[in-house]
Amino acid sequence: MIRTNEDKLVTISVQGEVLSALAHMPPYRSTHDGKVVVLPSVGGITYNLKVGDRAAGWQADHVEPCVTTKNLNANTSMNAAYNIFSCAGNEATVISGDAKGAKGAVTGKHGGAEHVIMDFGDKALEKMQIGDKIGIKAVGVGLELPDYPTIKVMNISPVLLKKIGLKEDRKSGVLGIPVTHKIPAAIMGSGLGSSDCHTGDYDIQLFDKEMVRKHGLQTLRFGDFVAIMDADHSYGRIYMSGAVSVGVVVHSDCVISGHGPGVMTLFTSSNGRIRLIIDSKANIGYYLKIGRFRGK
Repeated sequence: MIRTNEDKLVTISVQGEVLSALAHMPPYRSTHDGKVVVLPSVGGITYNLKVGDRAAGWQADHVEPCVTTKNLNANTSMNAAYNIFSCAGNEATVISGDAKGAKGAVTGKHGGAEHVIMDFGDKALEKMQIGDKIGIKAVGVGLELPDYPTIKVMNISPVLLKKIGLKEDRKSGVLGIPVTHKIPAAIMGSGLGSSDCHTGDYDIQLFDKEMVRKHGLQTLRFGDFVAIMDADHSYGRIYMSGAVSVGVVVHSDCVISGHGPGVMTLFTSSNGRIRLIIDSKANIGYYLKIGRFRGK
């Protein structure tokens, strides 16, 4: 079992509520190729999209799988805490409404909208309503790997970390991490230049059909662990030759220029001390048995 500082981490309560679906007025969006469309977008309870489903090809723009939440308190620092402290794999519990008591898990965070996204089972979704309160036992901020000091960890719970099958090589200081895809930094878009990676995400542009074919990006799924090559996320998102960052796909593809499936950072190494292991099972749903992997 990989050595961590888990015994020093704080578990703290944060709370949000199920957010209504959001739309713009007028409702039109201009696509990257000059068309005008009206599509579902962020927010709400998305009944037919779960981790494990494809992240591209939907009649949607930036859609978030399963349940979208936000701390709507007027004090903006409270939603900041909700975003920063919530980590992938944290336990989420419905604490009001007809679905009260249902258990779920955090699967991602969406920048710009500043949403926390989570998975629940179908029975809970049928009872859940907009405005229902969700409590999260937030733990993971401050997580470190003492034997791999050049690899930074963020946005992931110790529970999930233990399930992903990391391959250790303490002698070389290189850590093997399973991913489904390797993605060149050249096609990354919205999120580049952000000053931190403890909130938000980084979009994979899918507008170049040859790049999509070459890297198999048409098979991207919600929840996939993916590697972004030549990308350092240690203190924000920058291009850095030889760096490697690994994250999880949190929202769908998009029609707007510079956007695409969003990736929330989990691991980063500015000096390339991450060894990538291609594995089609590298998905948060598979590791936690949620979404399309529930009961499997």
